[in-house]
Order: sequence, then structure tokens, then C-alpha cells
Amino acid sequence: MVQNISEISNYIVIDQGIRFGKPCIKSTRIAVGDILQWLSEGIPVAEILDDYPLLKEVHIQAVLTFAARREEITKIMVAM
Repeated sequence: MVQNISEISNYIVIDQGIRFGKPCIKSTRIAVGDILQWLSEGIPVAEILDDYPLLKEVHIQAVLTFAARREEITKIMVAM
């Protein structure tokens, strides 16, 4: 389970050239916000993973950790 801020950068990146700098899953154009929206709409994790084969359960865990600690993590990632 991803709980550590340093682990987040293994799964989520912020790149101005990808989705206008929105946080995305590394090596994809899938935004953190998209995944959070799907989860908030009640879409099961298994369905998201089926629909987006590049995603793994660890990515979903990283998104949830990112959301819970967003301000702190964003400041660190932008500084990298």
C-alpha cells in the first residue's frame, strides 16, 4: 500500500506537457482527478482496472494517498 510521500513519485507525475500539468499516472495520460471522479461516481476499482489495462491496484492506492495529502505532495513534486 502506498502511504509514503516518496513512493507517490513512483506512480504519479506532474508534467506541464501532459494534460496541462495535471497530476497523472506515470507513463500514461490518465489524470488523478479522473480516477477520483470515477471512484466518487461509485465505479468499482475492478471496473476501472478492466477499462484501463495500464492501471494497477497500486495506482489507485497512490491516487487515494495523493488526494489525502494533496497540498503537501504537490509542493514536493513541483519542486523536484
